[in-house]
Amino acid sequence: MEAKTKVFILCSNRLLRESISRILGKKADFEIVAAQAISLVTPDEIADSGADVVVLDSLEFLLSDPGWCSRTLIFGRSLKCVLIAMEADNSRFLSAVRRGARGYVLQDASAADVVSAIRAVAEGQAVCPPGYAQVLFDCIARQAEELPNSRKRTQWGLTRREQQLIPLIGQGLSNKEIANHLSLSEQTIKNHIHRILRKVGVPDRLSVLEAYRSEYPASTLKDSEYSV
Repeated sequence: MEAKTKVFILCSNRLLRESISRILGKKADFEIVAAQAISLVTPDEIADSGADVVVLDSLEFLLSDPGWCSRTLIFGRSLKCVLIAMEADNSRFLSAVRRGARGYVLQDASAADVVSAIRAVAEGQAVCPPGYAQVLFDCIARQAEELPNSRKRTQWGLTRREQQLIPLIGQGLSNKEIANHLSLSEQTIKNHIHRILRKVGVPDRLSVLEAYRSEYPASTLKDSEYSV
């Protein structure tokens, strides 16, 4: 007998949460480990639940903790995220991908589409609406065009403190965790990261590490390199 895919349903919309639970409950290859409102659960509780797939109806959950998906891999949990009932917005789609989402399902998708997406992601695939494949191709193409210009910049004018934050951002630490690590206030860390994004010219913190490694490929980004 094949093992069932364990699913954690995390939806702020109660009707949607109950509908997805009812639909998946009728499928022999799924096991629902929990169905909760987003406000009642922490990321670590989901990672510890034993789930294989988490079904979300809020991109903000991933935005609030950008390194969560990567941390589940570090801790040995290969937890995959499927975003459902999403708005048709290219920038939000790309933000979801950058933050580790494996599936992106739009608001007008059918129940069969949702089930198919969850099943495909559980099997190791990535799922998005057909038209969004072009969005990904265009994004990669733009990055390839911009890369030579970024390499011409020998420095961004980052202070030593700002450089010190880059490996910590790369570890997926939250602002609060970084603040505790450096014995600084969380607001100070927010201010530093805001300036880093502006200087590096990237839209979000997850792009900082990639940009830094493109500019300085020999760097190992160890904390000790930037001790203050």
